[in-house]
Amino acid sequence: MLKQFLIFTDMDGTLLDHDTYSYEAAAATLAKLAAAKIPVIPTTSKTYSELLVLREDIGLSSPFIVENGAAIHIPHGFFKQKPSNTQWQNQFWVRQFTSRKHYWLNLLEQVGQEYQGLFNHFSNMTIEEIAESTGLTVDAATRASERQYGEPVLWQGSETEKARFVTELRLKGARPLQGGRFVHISGECDKGAALQWMKGEFHRQYPDRECVCIALGDGENDVAMLEAADVAVLIRSPSHKFPKILKETNVYTSRKEGPAGWSECLEVILSDYL
Repeated sequence: MLKQFLIFTDMDGTLLDHDTYSYEAAAATLAKLAAAKIPVIPTTSKTYSELLVLREDIGLSSPFIVENGAAIHIPHGFFKQKPSNTQWQNQFWVRQFTSRKHYWLNLLEQVGQEYQGLFNHFSNMTIEEIAESTGLTVDAATRASERQYGEPVLWQGSETEKARFVTELRLKGARPLQGGRFVHISGECDKGAALQWMKGEFHRQYPDRECVCIALGDGENDVAMLEAADVAVLIRSPSHKFPKILKETNVYTSRKEGPAGWSECLEVILSDYL
């Protein structure tokens, strides 16, 4: 059976450098993957608006997963047929997995009254404040603010208070995810479920191929994706430890940080194909 690799990658701190947001250290490997027709599927907390620009900059034409698994955007022609349970939006087939942003903002307002002064969030911040807290340019921060399915929270209180805050949100049906800088408030969706849906759809449309999913990430919000993948790659971060995962086989850890570690591990895993 023909083997088809699909690469699901976190962006910030993984394919993109934690501080500079550069992917230059991974450019040579990205070129090899494109030549080998191995799709690189961004799987990120970033927004649709951010991914449109990033995909063009990096040179990717594959599907992409936004806002921690909230939705998958699939270009026309990636699959032979219309993907199941998708809608045609903005030149992509879109599979949505959770409620829209306004639902989670209302929930955040209910819970947040008890924690006033302990956090801020994107919808309450100016573009300049978002730029300062993320290290993004004003233009990039504007795209980051255009969220459709969830809300990033910048926690400013203690870890104990944050734990209580997260627990209350969970009891009300939210599924908070800790990213590199923000706690992302959304619903019952994650990068792992999105990966599994993509793998299932690939099997449905290409039953003659063995689909092998490789996932790369550096943060807690990558754990579900790493555990759902056939091969997991933990990328070293300059700001935090490797996330803990339960998966024990086919797990790689990079020696280098960010995009350099991304290339380091993929070159080893895919040496026969690159």
